[in-house]
Amino acid sequence: MNLHKSVLQKGTIAIALLFLVACASTKKESRIIADFNPDWNFKLGDYPTAIQANFDANDWRTLDLPHDWSIEGAFNKDNPTKQAQAFLPAGKGWYRKTFTLPEDWKNKNVSIEFDGVFKNSEVFINGHSLGMRPNGYISFAYELSQYLNFGTQKNIIAVKVDNDAQPNSRWYTGSGIYRNVRLVASEKLHVAKWGTYVTTRGITKDKAIVDIDVDVKNGLGTNKLFKLVSTILDKNNVEVAKAISDGNIPANSILQVKQNTKIENPILWDTENPYLYKIVTKVYDGSTVVDTYETPLGVRYFNFDAEKGFSLNGKPTKILGVCLHHDNGALGAVENIHAVKRKLKILKEMGTNAIRMSHNPHSLEMMKLCDEMGFIVQDEFTDVWKKKKVTNDYHKDWDAWHKQDLEDFIKRDRNHPSVMMWSIGNEIREQFDSTGIAITRELAQIVKSLDTTRPVTSALTENVIEKNFIYQSGALDLLGFNYKHEDYKDFPTKFKGQKILASESVSALETRGHYDMPTDSIRMWPTKHNAPFDGNADLTVTAYDNIASYWGTTHEENWKTIKKQDFMAGTFIWTGFDYLGEPDPYPYPARSSYFGIVDLAGLPKDVYYMYQSEWSDKDVLHLLPHWNWKQGQMIDVWSYYNNADEVELLLNGKSLGSKAKKGEELHIAWKVPFEAGTLKAISRKEGKIVKETEIHTAGEAVKIDLKSDKTSIKNDGYDLVYVTVSLQDKDGNLLPKADNLINFKVSGGAKIVGVDNGYQASLEPFKADYRKLYNGKCVVILQSNKKAENITLEATTAGNISLGTVSIKVE
Repeated sequence: MNLHKSVLQKGTIAIALLFLVACASTKKESRIIADFNPDWNFKLGDYPTAIQANFDANDWRTLDLPHDWSIEGAFNKDNPTKQAQAFLPAGKGWYRKTFTLPEDWKNKNVSIEFDGVFKNSEVFINGHSLGMRPNGYISFAYELSQYLNFGTQKNIIAVKVDNDAQPNSRWYTGSGIYRNVRLVASEKLHVAKWGTYVTTRGITKDKAIVDIDVDVKNGLGTNKLFKLVSTILDKNNVEVAKAISDGNIPANSILQVKQNTKIENPILWDTENPYLYKIVTKVYDGSTVVDTYETPLGVRYFNFDAEKGFSLNGKPTKILGVCLHHDNGALGAVENIHAVKRKLKILKEMGTNAIRMSHNPHSLEMMKLCDEMGFIVQDEFTDVWKKKKVTNDYHKDWDAWHKQDLEDFIKRDRNHPSVMMWSIGNEIREQFDSTGIAITRELAQIVKSLDTTRPVTSALTENVIEKNFIYQSGALDLLGFNYKHEDYKDFPTKFKGQKILASESVSALETRGHYDMPTDSIRMWPTKHNAPFDGNADLTVTAYDNIASYWGTTHEENWKTIKKQDFMAGTFIWTGFDYLGEPDPYPYPARSSYFGIVDLAGLPKDVYYMYQSEWSDKDVLHLLPHWNWKQGQMIDVWSYYNNADEVELLLNGKSLGSKAKKGEELHIAWKVPFEAGTLKAISRKEGKIVKETEIHTAGEAVKIDLKSDKTSIKNDGYDLVYVTVSLQDKDGNLLPKADNLINFKVSGGAKIVGVDNGYQASLEPFKADYRKLYNGKCVVILQSNKKAENITLEATTAGNISLGTVSIKVE
């Protein structure tokens, strides 16, 4: 879908019209896609009369979407969302917007598209209910045309959101219209919503055949003759192929038109070079273009094999994946393409090549970026079927909605080249009784009725065949197993001929920058839920990779198992980033997970570098822990490295010897009596230095350091800058245990939209102009406020410490 954004003025849409030139050089306005996010009114509570034109909303907040009201609230152990959803508030809320439309829209098809509303939304236009949608993750649209006013006459749209019934999830959901909203206007003769389905076949280095199915919709009361032209453009917008069809569509109907064409010498999409074409489909009424619709196209082929695992474009490829929840840390559930891009960039630099969308449909922005950045995607439908996991979850809506929700999910995402498997569920309870057989077959049939090019899988927890009725259905093309790493070696015999993937693995725990010693053993949770966890009083977990859940294992142990099993297509680590909610095993005030390779603020934990050393070609040499300890204290020093034969460790210039990984080892270690100064590592290959790294004992705090991830931002009201804040000594060394309260002041073209430090048990608000450092660092998120002024961020703290500043250019 074209994500063209146009200018919006308060209270009235000022559409930046898209004029497209037809082949016969006849100019006519085509499809118009307008950003409908700005200038809504919002209020918590239930206001059923807000649908009326004369409703007084003067005391309502004015805000821009996307919006998550839960993240704005305070943590409270008595909130009914409880631990799983981060102890943040939920409830009910209403959104309302007044707008006008131009007179020349009277004969158009006008609809509103919501990418996600959590949850139980009902949309009203000028007092008329357009419908309800219980599922908070599904994208949906309503046609508005018959209820609209045009010219100077106002329209009132109101949206009720009911997230009151709690608990309804096993993780943080957010509350509100948390994804983007668009207004779409087209002629009555147009491509239907999600109206294209594109597949490729016969791919060689010389050619690729492209099949294009297009649903053309005629909203007129008469039959129409039309011409359909689908043009394939390369990334430079140069035409490489075209398909042309003529048709006759009855009044008030949808007609599917099948086209095919051929790309000569195609450039294939893969994880290292995610080359994208696009298909521009034009509907002609005579010589006039009446609609233009864009579809992404990536030419690739892939295969899951029971013995050899996964291959992409004929090349054996291990799926090096992570699971992600949908929240964006301090932004909550609010979806912002810049937040998602930062997240994916951090993972890409680690060597990740795949994302599992846990455990629900993610945003259009996420899907678009996975296409563009080169991630293999496991697209997942739901965490629950008919059997509940928590009191008010999706099981209540299953009977009435699962078929439409699943169909809409597949239709929305099936043209994304990054998607290579459909997961119909995660750890579904029906795998343990015979009802799972019929439901699995039904869901698989729905998927295959809409897409036959990708395997259907489900994330299973039971590997005893007699106990697993989802497996017994015979409907899965690919078996996904959560955990069970110790049993992987037996799978080829037990599940003979089956294609197998580790759909979820590890569940190890770490807190960034916190180190407990000694590190000699792997420690697990107790073997039962709710049993006491012998952890730390400050609710931290050591960043050495040696604590894991009782159902999982450490990062190193899992990867050592996966990498030597050729039949395993790959693994999805639980999780890439910490996420809000599910802070097991700790009680309140712990409110976010410990499972991430990267913390909630987007700061990597040490194990990030283990993966980078194994999953990427970058030269890696990482030392842990920090180097501020008590004199003489025995410190476990670990190093992750690659592309070298050995690593030498030096303390204040004195060599402590060289070590190399042996057998399956993924790190090396020394026990070093602490002495203040410099700890240095040198990696060598065949005697030549590959990389050097140093950590220093930090002295007294002198200054605040600010590092932004961008030097400029767009003046569009959306663009984000993430600024990492640290406390340093006179030589620029990080104070690794600093917890100073930092105050922020921003001027110019940005506002502060989030602060975080990655500490899982912090009860400080995410919406504030201050934050304590945690283990020396925190992050502040700035968002464009549409002012054409360069940005200055200042950071101050108590004591004789110089302020930190950073300047960002506004474009």
